[in-house]
Amino acid sequence: VYLQALGCRLNEAELETWSRDCRAHGYSLADSAEQADLVVINTCAVTGESVRKSRQLIRRARRDNPLAKLVVSGCYASLEPEAGAAELGIDLLVANADKDRLIDIAARRLDLPVMPESATEPGENALLARGRQRAFVKVQDGCRYRCAFCIVTKARGDERSRPVGEVVDEVNRIHAEGTQEVVLTGVHLGGYGGDHAADLPTLVRTLLADTDIPRIRLGSLEPWEISDDLWPMFEDPRLLPHLHLRWAGDAVTVED
Repeated sequence: VYLQALGCRLNEAELETWSRDCRAHGYSLADSAEQADLVVINTCAVTGESVRKSRQLIRRARRDNPLAKLVVSGCYASLEPEAGAAELGIDLLVANADKDRLIDIAARRLDLPVMPESATEPGENALLARGRQRAFVKVQDGCRYRCAFCIVTKARGDERSRPVGEVVDEVNRIHAEGTQEVVLTGVHLGGYGGDHAADLPTLVRTLLADTDIPRIRLGSLEPWEISDDLWPMFEDPRLLPHLHLRWAGDAVTVED
């Protein structure tokens, strides 16, 4: 299986989740599309240029390996599912709402073989080698706002947060595999827990208490959603003193 993403850190986090799902299914990861039996592309549509690059990426994957099954997900695939599939030679489109189960869906819909769990170790593939030191962990998806300039809400849907315990379990699992740093990511990270009884400070506090991961980093945040409860946590050296703040489509990086 060859995995490729275009766009945001959230797409990268989903790619890493798919890599672990592949190993659980017994599928090994390829270093290029030409080597793969299955190619999976996570697309972007945040700008017109992103759409163009997504289409280009799909065409190139089909050209480089016409025999491979081609699965496409992400924002471009969710916004224009019918237009893209036939024209670009896609075998399976998986909408954003279902992408957390992408490997399961692909295995079932494309009749992929059932294999014993892969013994591939982190570091044998470029994707896993990068993830050995740092992994992106998706904790939230979707957005509560409806900004006129932003297509992401339409593509990603309503706001959804993962339970705190589920995130803790994932961080412990990837730390056990050798990862030394996690980056918490989401479309609207500052709104984490808005759909259930939690918030971002609660998540960070629990990760510091219930995991031994050496470094925790926060993804992009809106400055007005950084609560007073979060600041004291930076006294713990495991929570890296680095913030990437964004508003109205712009961003600035702040580091202590």
